[in-house]
Amino acid sequence: MKKTGILVTGLIIVLILLTTFLLALTTSNFSNLSSSNYQNIFSYTKAICDSTNFCQDYEISCENKKMIKMSPITGAAVQFSSGWQDPRSEETRNENC
Repeated sequence: MKKTGILVTGLIIVLILLTTFLLALTTSNFSNLSSSNYQNIFSYTKAICDSTNFCQDYEISCENKKMIKMSPITGAAVQFSSGWQDPRSEETRNENC
């Protein structure tokens, strides 16, 4: 009975060590990724207004600071009156990727 307990305890310790080793090995592979191994891809939404104060929301997708796609968002448009002025600053209205 005593030998069985020692054997089970030893097997548990070996399994714990093996699991820890495998997790450490897997984690180190992910931590070695550098920014050069993937591209900076993101998207955001922006309302773009024309000279008649018609404003349409767009989803803008960027990759490495370059716009790759601009898609209108269905149902996200509004027509403002002729006297309406865009409250956003010029910088905010013209921000890009």
